[in-house]
Parts: sequence; structure tokens; C-alpha cells
Amino acid sequence: MTAEQIAALARTLPRAEEAWVHERRKFRVRGIVFLSISPDETVLGFGFPKLERDALVASEPAKFLLPRESDLRFNWVCARLAALDLAEMRELVLDAWQMVVPKKVIREYWEHRNLLAAADTVDPTESTGPDVGAPPAST
Repeated sequence: MTAEQIAALARTLPRAEEAWVHERRKFRVRGIVFLSISPDETVLGFGFPKLERDALVASEPAKFLLPRESDLRFNWVCARLAALDLAEMRELVLDAWQMVVPKKVIREYWEHRNLLAAADTVDPTESTGPDVGAPPAST
């Protein structure tokens, strides 16, 4: 994964703002940070339930790591970008974003995505009704 791939996804999320703080690229909603990319673009910090953090890190210590000590009080964990694949990155980013936006925004986002997905499954070459000018079906 690259920092730019992560940023490109984060920029599409409703209410997300991009900011640079102490050379770190951060994404936040109303001042609450849900993603942070390290200055060297090797580590992604993201919102994650504090109670589940230790289990995540223990499950894949080569991929996930605890945040610095000063951030342990937050719902936060880190991942090595080189160890993430696209699907996993998308899931982590979306889950972190959903922790900081109102439920209404989440619902609208997924409804919109489901509508787009449904539209993508329609084959424009497939007829959805009778052809104009076609002869009537014989009975």
C-alpha cells in the first residue's frame, strides 16, 4: 500500500478533512482524527477499539503494532503499510471513519454505495422491457 492510495480513499469519505500536522498527513471529521500517516509513509495509524487492540496486534505482530505510549489512551492502533493489501486497507480506513461520523452519515454512505453497485450490475445491452417498434408477441 502507498500513502497516496490511502489518502485517495479517505478523501472520498463524507465529512473527512485532510490536514498536515507535524509532517504527518491526517484525516479527521470535526477535529477527530481517524487516520494518520507517518512522515516517512511507512506506518498508518487508525481509529480502532481500544479493547480489541491487543488482540489485533497479537494476531499479526509483523503487520500491526501498538501506537506510541502517549497515544495508548486513545482508540488507536498502527499498521505497517508494506504489510497491508488493498482490501484490508479499505476495511481499516472505512471502519476507522465510521467510528467518528454520525450513524446517519454512515447509513447514507452505504445506501449510496449500494445504489452504485446495483447500477453497475445492470447490463446496458440486456433489454429490461419490450423493444420500441418490436412486433407484438403472438398469443
